[in-house]
Amino acid sequence: MDDTLEMPTAAPKPDAAQATEEDEHSSGDEDQGPDWTKIPGLNVARPIIPKRGEKDFEPIAQGGSGLQRHVLDRSRSAMLEALKSTRTISHKSVSHAIWYPGLSRAHVTVARGIHFANMGHSVARPSTGLMDEKKVQKRLELLPEEALYLVERGTMYCWTATDLLLRETPHLDDMEGIPMSVQQAYAQMIGCCDLSFEKYQVYAYLKRLGYVVTRARPPSLDYPIPSPYPKPARARTSVLGKLYESLSTVLARVARIFTNGLGWWRPIRSSRWLHHNMSNLSLYKSLRFLPSGHSTPLHIQPTPDAPPSSYQIFYHLYKPSTPFKKTAPPPPDFSIVVVNARTTSMPTISELTQLFGELPELPPPAPRKRVSFAQQKLAAASTKLPPKALPAPDSSLSTIVRAWLSLPSWVSPKSRNATRPPNPFPSLKMGNKTVVIAAVDAGTISFFRFGQGVFTEWPMA
Repeated sequence: MDDTLEMPTAAPKPDAAQATEEDEHSSGDEDQGPDWTKIPGLNVARPIIPKRGEKDFEPIAQGGSGLQRHVLDRSRSAMLEALKSTRTISHKSVSHAIWYPGLSRAHVTVARGIHFANMGHSVARPSTGLMDEKKVQKRLELLPEEALYLVERGTMYCWTATDLLLRETPHLDDMEGIPMSVQQAYAQMIGCCDLSFEKYQVYAYLKRLGYVVTRARPPSLDYPIPSPYPKPARARTSVLGKLYESLSTVLARVARIFTNGLGWWRPIRSSRWLHHNMSNLSLYKSLRFLPSGHSTPLHIQPTPDAPPSSYQIFYHLYKPSTPFKKTAPPPPDFSIVVVNARTTSMPTISELTQLFGELPELPPPAPRKRVSFAQQKLAAASTKLPPKALPAPDSSLSTIVRAWLSLPSWVSPKSRNATRPPNPFPSLKMGNKTVVIAAVDAGTISFFRFGQGVFTEWPMA
């Protein structure tokens, strides 16, 4: 043993108050390992995760002493005993399902818990009745990743469908096939219905975070698909409104020639009628010597004998705050592509173009409203007061003609548009199409977001 451990010392032992103060100032659970020897009992009904203990010594290159090895071996054996303990669950909260290898689906016979609010789908399958009559009934079925996730977390028992006669087993009267363990579920469900181990890891990771995950491509006709993105509504203008806008635009251009078109700091204003519309947008467009925009086809064409790309949208992702209905899912918040980081290279421009071609265009992000504390108090006070009746706007023909004939409306068109111009940087940052690529490297998942830029739609003048 160490000499320092055998030598007597006269240092007093710390009292309970001092030990409590040291525990409060310690780093806690971040840099300490769990003390498996402090488990209250390994044969309890529900094992309790032990708290992290203190490190008695630091590892050294020469190896520890006999006491240190004894403490380490005792902690290691306690950890192994804790991991060997049987995980139990109440039979009142467990679900039951039957796995059909031919269909690659799990039929849920007993559904319990809140997991089925956003997992599984209804499928009409023929079933045999008491009189050997085949009837079509709807039943709840799970995809392989959904069934494996519930089996792995211990909330569902799964059996394999079989035609063999099973003998009666005590306490297993409701057994409907050959029981499956977690290892058997991994062996039979991984590889079914385009499910790889990396795709299941991404699915289980996102489900543990609270997201709702569905398939992007429906594996069957009964699988619900999300609704398309709503198109931006265009404001309808009447005939008088269009006539008013066209005449006011013409008169505004004529007035601009006599007001500020002859200034020496804007020489283009005097020649805009001679050489097209020399605005900032047209100037930037005339300076481009290469075609721009995503509508321009690529010069790189894929070869016909090329293998299929690994960058395919596999999952649709919904935030926990998004209202989700299983029978009619809304448009997804994110589209997920799952690849193996060790066997797949970076996406090429052709693969990204193909991905963005499958995605719909997203509306521009709403501007972020910054409200001060004084404005919040004023808004809270105004909500308590009864709302005042606003006068109805006068939309008669005389009012429109009077507004059209008014001089300031067409001499200075900037005063008519008092709204603040939109900020282009949120749109430039997000883009009009977004895809998330999940790269799995030996169990480590990394997410990368790729967006389609809209630089050609926002002239930076």
